[in-house]
Amino acid sequence: MNRLTTSGAGYELARFPENPRDPFRAWDAADEYLLRRLEGEDGAEPVDLSGTVVVVGDRWGALSTVLAGHRPVQITDSYLVRRATLANLARNGADTDAVRLLSARDAPPDRVDVLLVRVPKSLALLEDQLHRLAPAVHAGTVVIGTGMVREIHTSTLELFERIIGPTRTSLAVRKARLILCTPDPGLARTPSPWPRHYELPGDVGPVSGRTVVNHAGIFCADRLDIGTRFFLGHLPARSGPDRVVDLGCGNGVVGLAAALANPEASVTFIDESYQAVASAEETFRANAGPDAEAEFRVGDGLADVPPASVDLVLNNPPFHSHQATTDATARTMFHGARAALRSGGELWVVGNRHLGYHTQLRRIFGNCATVAGNPKFVVLRAVKR
Repeated sequence: MNRLTTSGAGYELARFPENPRDPFRAWDAADEYLLRRLEGEDGAEPVDLSGTVVVVGDRWGALSTVLAGHRPVQITDSYLVRRATLANLARNGADTDAVRLLSARDAPPDRVDVLLVRVPKSLALLEDQLHRLAPAVHAGTVVIGTGMVREIHTSTLELFERIIGPTRTSLAVRKARLILCTPDPGLARTPSPWPRHYELPGDVGPVSGRTVVNHAGIFCADRLDIGTRFFLGHLPARSGPDRVVDLGCGNGVVGLAAALANPEASVTFIDESYQAVASAEETFRANAGPDAEAEFRVGDGLADVPPASVDLVLNNPPFHSHQATTDATARTMFHGARAALRSGGELWVVGNRHLGYHTQLRRIFGNCATVAGNPKFVVLRAVKR
């Protein structure tokens, strides 16, 4: 946990789940730059926050917690950010209902007077969010984006310009920059181009030729990524009433393959991204038939799955948290899988070879076998003894 100090107060903030060994803070220089701008530092006029304040893409709830006195609306695609926000509000003595929490799938407010955008890693997610918010923006809306210099590109500014109105950037301070946008009510309003659909190749097993639905922000929006493609070629051949979990499901292609290969299986799709779970459900419904059953959960990995209740976990873990490279998410997923699996249950993982997941799996499960490998990827299997 670390302390963020503003001109008015200090705030104890942490990521979620909180880990004392985590070297990363719950905010960065971009958040601090935005908060200083709102307060009117550096000669700018303080921003009137008496109207409807919307915070998009908050990282771990830092901005929402500092602004809690203005009862902002937070829009996030991350379940973990939502949990972090609630925890940070509580640890700083604010009511947990001081911030209205919306997901990226929820309808935004009808009117927005101050729009604060923490630029996401995904340009597609930013595009979708701006399209969804544009009808609520009016000529007097204050629109400020923020991000580290490496996160703000010409394409980022072009999206603000095309969807909201004339856009410029601030000077860089501590490698952070602000995006200052003036709404243009005369701009033609167009719907978001998301979700998008693509057809899978014909050599990927049970899902060959199937149509995938991708909402904005999902990895590899217009094609099958090479890691998943490799995984699809080496999934376990199973039959019977298995309980299967597609952990970190993304658009749900892996879980769909398991369901099509074994119609008796019960498949649960889990991701911390609301957009991902929506994509997985739409992909499944489009391909598995009207009578097929599956469960779709937005959550913190397997934390809410009963212990010793699962036969098979399929996992392609992420190794980035925003811009940071970390194996913390993979470790959490592996520990969660061991707890959720029945005795004899199996965790199958695909990952970049250089990440060395076999070492972690041996430490957690006491065993790990390499199922398949190529110069870039490996498929690993660990069994709960």
